[in-house]
Amino acid sequence: MKVTLAIDSFKGSISSVDAEKAVERGIHRADPLVVCDKFAVSDGGEGLVETLHTGRDELVSVSVHGPLFEMRTARYLRRGSTAVIEMAAASGLTLVPEEKRNPMETTTLGTGELIMHALASGCTRLLIGIGGSATNDGGIGMASGLGYRFLDKEGKSVKPCGKNLQTIRSIDMSQVTPLLQHAVIIAACDIENPLYGKNGAAAVYGPQKGAVPEMVAELDAGLVNLAACSGKESTASAKGSGAAGGLGFGLRAFCNAELCSGIELVLHETGIEESMRSSQLVITGEGRIDSQTGYGKVPAGVAGLAKKYGLPVVAIAGSIGEGTEDLYKLGIDAVVCTTNAPMELSEAMMRAPELIEDAAFRTWKLLQVRL
Repeated sequence: MKVTLAIDSFKGSISSVDAEKAVERGIHRADPLVVCDKFAVSDGGEGLVETLHTGRDELVSVSVHGPLFEMRTARYLRRGSTAVIEMAAASGLTLVPEEKRNPMETTTLGTGELIMHALASGCTRLLIGIGGSATNDGGIGMASGLGYRFLDKEGKSVKPCGKNLQTIRSIDMSQVTPLLQHAVIIAACDIENPLYGKNGAAAVYGPQKGAVPEMVAELDAGLVNLAACSGKESTASAKGSGAAGGLGFGLRAFCNAELCSGIELVLHETGIEESMRSSQLVITGEGRIDSQTGYGKVPAGVAGLAKKYGLPVVAIAGSIGEGTEDLYKLGIDAVVCTTNAPMELSEAMMRAPELIEDAAFRTWKLLQVRL
């Protein structure tokens, strides 16, 4: 019997790869003859490079500008003419000390430099994960790394960060790299926020990056100005344009990028569908399963694909919250919790490998009753 494993990381506890190894150990305790076909997965945000990395790929290190314009080294993955880039590697919130977090000052310039390096290296297909940003610059930093110049009323280039969005009066495209014309860029995005407004990048996500109310208002006004100066108001209102502080908008407006579901992108790139064609069961999971799981999370995406082949789906989770009943309508047939006794969250996270293994063993023993 063959089982396809596609489990997300249990955030702060265990990686996707290690969670799947634990499930495999549990299954083999019950039946060592079961073939476990393992696929590291993520929702397309932080961890995209690690998820898609195989032994055949090259990890490329590049010196780029970090979110505070400091120089740092960031990596992207190269597989033939395809590059896999995480904006968080160059412009992520985790790169900024908590006391320095301020989206007025941060930039996506380093992300643009990663894109430029990949294009100059011959990559014509770019997959970009845009989760975990420290920025709210509407993507002008990224675009600056590709040759765009954002000019003030005096015709001078503005420093590409959030606080200068309102000073932009025109955009000079004369130095934009021609390599963009031959590139296909796909960004993984699972949020639906527009660029600006009460549900926009600044209002919803700015406070998480250090913005106080006054900053939120200023950043939002700046994003409105950016959309007007670029003539891309319709793009600004599209779902996902507010992702990563407006990088979703920037990639669309300045790189003609397509935004797609992160989990759908990952599942396509891993080749998991071929495995499902010859499997009898799919096991997925994540740290906590609840009503939010149905909104672009790994288990829902995996289950949706599995149902294409009529496969039963079991989800393993560290905890189970409210609203899981709705997940059965999405293709998840059973949910199994890893905790097997009363314990603190810290203990459950520390013991994740053994608890996941035990949950897989118990699940398989139950399935054997039916099989």
